[in-house]
Amino acid sequence: MKLSPKKSLGQNFLHDPKILDKIATAGNLKYDDVVLEVGPGTGNLTRLLAPKVQKVIAIEKDARAIEGLNIMFKNSNVEIVEGDVMKFNPSDLGLLSGNYKIVANIPYYITSNFLRIALENWPRPELIVLTVQNEVAQRIVSRPPKMNLLALSVQYYAEAEIVGKISAGSFFPKPEVDSAIIRLVPKESPLSPNETKEYFALLKSCFAEKRKQMAKVLGQKLDISKEKVGETLVHLGIRPDARPEILSQEQWLSLFHSLEE
Repeated sequence: MKLSPKKSLGQNFLHDPKILDKIATAGNLKYDDVVLEVGPGTGNLTRLLAPKVQKVIAIEKDARAIEGLNIMFKNSNVEIVEGDVMKFNPSDLGLLSGNYKIVANIPYYITSNFLRIALENWPRPELIVLTVQNEVAQRIVSRPPKMNLLALSVQYYAEAEIVGKISAGSFFPKPEVDSAIIRLVPKESPLSPNETKEYFALLKSCFAEKRKQMAKVLGQKLDISKEKVGETLVHLGIRPDARPEILSQEQWLSLFHSLEE
């Protein structure tokens, strides 16, 4: 199917057969799987997914693509849904926690918001495979001493790994940056919903002033002495002059629980 890429929709169509196959393979697909695809576009990835699974639900925002996709996948196991995935709820189509996978070449401009919505608000998928900018992928899988808010946020909800690299030439039009295939395996949240909100508020406040020492930032946030916070940090094996990026998720969670007490 021919479709002119629309810049306003962040469309970069993936045409490299080897990369498309690598994305499908990364999904560990089985014949009883239901796959949610975001932005099927010209249907290149959809064609690979469909024979491997029970059903593909493809969400497409571009009205120009809908007729062609419906013709391409007529009388098949592919359901084309016209709509904005950022306003979509998988529950409306009967998708429940653990009974579907997400495999998609998403527009880069929605990456952070899409991950937030899919991991925080949607029924928990069994697996997520996405193409993202290589720089973003590297940030997501970061470890101390180079942690960041995106890494902590994604890794709170899922185990993350990069399973492949994609050169810019694999897309049309060719983007200015290379990409990567990232695989996320969602997991149970370690905190209750209310605690989770408080936990992320703590992370955001500390990373907003990440050049400052932890003891000072936390002392100001909690309105207690820097020395008192320092004692708590030392008790957890964290230096009072530590900065946010050197702490692991486990250390942040331990710190959160200690501050709550």
